[in-house]
Amino acid sequence: MNKVIELSGPGAVKNLSLVVRDPGMPRHGEIRLRQTFAGVNFIDIYQRKGIYPLPMPAILGVEGVGVVEEIGDGVSHLAVGDRVGYAGVVGGYAEARILPAWRAIKLPADISDSHAAGSLLRAFTAHMLLFRVHAVSLGTKILIHAGAGGLASIVVPWAKLLGARVIATASSDEKAQIAFGYGADTVIIGRDADIAKAVLDWTDGEGVDFTIDGIGEPTFRASLEATKKFGTFASIGQAGGALTSLTATDLSPLRSLAFHAPSVMAYLSDPVRYNAVTPVMIHALKASTEIPREILYPLSDAGAAQTALENGRTTGIPLLVI
Repeated sequence: MNKVIELSGPGAVKNLSLVVRDPGMPRHGEIRLRQTFAGVNFIDIYQRKGIYPLPMPAILGVEGVGVVEEIGDGVSHLAVGDRVGYAGVVGGYAEARILPAWRAIKLPADISDSHAAGSLLRAFTAHMLLFRVHAVSLGTKILIHAGAGGLASIVVPWAKLLGARVIATASSDEKAQIAFGYGADTVIIGRDADIAKAVLDWTDGEGVDFTIDGIGEPTFRASLEATKKFGTFASIGQAGGALTSLTATDLSPLRSLAFHAPSVMAYLSDPVRYNAVTPVMIHALKASTEIPREILYPLSDAGAAQTALENGRTTGIPLLVI
């Protein structure tokens, strides 16, 4: 039997069910992966809600780790028994799945299954942000929201290695200490904090060069005010609500900033880019000194894992143990 979590239609977690589905045999250029862990991300929640539509029924999950158990024709760089991870393609909430072979990343021995399963997508996202959306270098000032979150655990130390200065936000003192542990230079604490003022004070009234906002509407206005002219604003999610107040006026020449809504799924859809970025991303993961706490859920509790992440009850990385 091959158990999967199937989404019957867009909506609440009640639409997720544990069912049995045959993954089939790999075709040309594919492998079948017997998974050990699958990551749980906000992308999964957006897909479940229909914000990012998928054909139904669907199997969510866009990153995971496992062992190759079958290889299709035309695959020469992998062997049965190889331990690999992947990111950027749906179907991860499953005991076994078919995967394009070019997505399979051979994992070094010093990166565990669980670490890889919870970090690959975030590491690719960090690369997209720090190298493609805004070229971060010595002296770049960055504001990142959810400074204790999984993405920040990779973005912050990587940005620091590039010579950036980082100001983060956190909802509590406990989460602030986690953000400091990742390398943040300073942390704005509290959901009601005056973020824009704190950032402007920190930058002597100038604003940051690069804002990374995955919260959405609750922090949007403050993020705009905190970003300097000719800076970059990256809207990478809407954990707190969609950007319902965004208008063309917000992006007028008076602000003179670059606004991005980058998709890591689109970033990873190009095999050439995927394979070129992979070694850099793996190096960044190995260089991380602070690994977030892993919060483990059985596959059957995928709905609970999503709920905890969606409601901000996680201080760490939620993973499905398969």
